[in-house]
Amino acid sequence: MTAVSKMRTLVPGLAFPAALILLTICCPASLAQTQPAGNTSIETKPSSSSFNDLSGRAMAALDADRLDEAIPLFRKALALNPKWAEGWWSLGTSFYDEDRYAEAASAFQRVIALDPKHGTAHALLGLCQFQLGDDAAALGNIEASKNLGTAVDPQLREVVFYHEGVLLQRAGRFVAAQAAFSSLCSGGTRSDDLLRAFGLAALHMRDRSFPMDNQAAPVVESIGLAECLAAQKNFDAAKQEFARVIAANPQFPWIHYALGRELIDEQNIPGAVAEFKRELVHSQDRVPVLLQIAAADYKVDSAAGLPYAQEAVKEAPQAPFARLLLGLLLLNTDAPGKAVPELEIAGKGLPRDPKVFWALSSAYQQAGRPHDAARARAEFARLKQLDAQHTENDETEASQGVVINMTEEAPSAPQH
Repeated sequence: MTAVSKMRTLVPGLAFPAALILLTICCPASLAQTQPAGNTSIETKPSSSSFNDLSGRAMAALDADRLDEAIPLFRKALALNPKWAEGWWSLGTSFYDEDRYAEAASAFQRVIALDPKHGTAHALLGLCQFQLGDDAAALGNIEASKNLGTAVDPQLREVVFYHEGVLLQRAGRFVAAQAAFSSLCSGGTRSDDLLRAFGLAALHMRDRSFPMDNQAAPVVESIGLAECLAAQKNFDAAKQEFARVIAANPQFPWIHYALGRELIDEQNIPGAVAEFKRELVHSQDRVPVLLQIAAADYKVDSAAGLPYAQEAVKEAPQAPFARLLLGLLLLNTDAPGKAVPELEIAGKGLPRDPKVFWALSSAYQQAGRPHDAARARAEFARLKQLDAQHTENDETEASQGVVINMTEEAPSAPQH
């Protein structure tokens, strides 16, 4: 038996453009097919014929979209058999359809308690928590749903990615937020709300609602459009949009930074550095800008990038990525002895990043410390064999979107 649940996602201030999501709710046999391997619905045998009668009537009412009849029937059936996972799932989606997010969240939590690997339940729980204002819990469940896998439904995927991006933007995790929005744009999605959210993230704005003042609103929209065009590989149109909005708003915070990052993606390093330097003139948060300039100069002119990395470390001595970048630049300018302490500090802050130990091995080797070099090489090799997912996430957040153009090939042992 299959039912279709229409779940509205009314986002305060940032309403998702699709009013309805079509999500198939399956019986136990087919539910397992929408989940990753090993993820099955957990049920126990009904305890009485009363349960059979109630559950059958509940599912029939749900199929007929009679939610006012289905909800009390599900509740009565679940009182008799609280381990009926499909019942909790159907009750949760019914509450969600009626915008009863607290009750829906409680039902989805019961599904997850019975089946912790139910990715779609994590996704719907996260969407409920978003509506309830519990951003941290919502983001945790949405990210869990992506790791576990969800029902194959394009609209659900769009809603999950959009809400994840908004939550990351609110949390100040702008790089990760842009990645979520970029994925939507590259898949062909474009809406006013998506462009506005993309613009907020690109301009490092943590606003919970769209700016309403006459200056900020059109800038945010234009930058979001430019970013979305770039994600769709329409670079010429993106450049034109960037040029238009920057000409009218040359001192808007983070606007040159956004263009600089886009030029980095296009391999226009001189153009990117020029934009980052323009941003540096009036930026109140200088560290990401300094790091972008230093990273752009790495492998091209390390001596030119070195002062910017040193300034970044001076302003943010606890930032491990700044230490890594400074260490690499020192290594490239024939100062391995000075590079070693910077890279050792970076290693403590980024213990799962193989790049750190690649650089440490080289620095130790050049500084005449072969035993330490061998230890760093071994750690580099170990990390490269591990699942890279957590490493990539940690690195992305720590680096604030700065990309170091380096090849992580295992450093060779000293030759005698």
